[in-house]
Amino acid sequence: MPMPAESRPISFVLSRDPAALKPFYGDVLGLSLIGEDGFAIAYDLGDGAMLRLTALPSHQPAPHTAFGWSVPDIAAAVADLRAKGVAFKIYEGFAQNSDGIWTAPGGGAKVAWFPDPEGNLLSLTQFS
Repeated sequence: MPMPAESRPISFVLSRDPAALKPFYGDVLGLSLIGEDGFAIAYDLGDGAMLRLTALPSHQPAPHTAFGWSVPDIAAAVADLRAKGVAFKIYEGFAQNSDGIWTAPGGGAKVAWFPDPEGNLLSLTQFS
């Protein structure tokens, strides 16, 4: 059965301490707070989509991307986040530029990765 047309996505980023991440997701990334309870802190992603920072005390961040955003201008988005103190990852052998932006073979996408303060890997992608 397909999802009903009125369904909206909910994404989850796991955290040992969501309250400690609240300033990063709200103030640095600029997400609008929807609400919070003992299980999660919820942010509005627009168009009814939600991101929940979900408490999991034993969580260990994975080395792969946990969550990402499609952006229209990756260079501008990276510059804006750098100005707010966000550090972008540089991976050996990826041939990223000095801002940490990698261009996919064929040029179909540009991607930059950055960790939240707990180490969850987030990304920005600009599709051609």
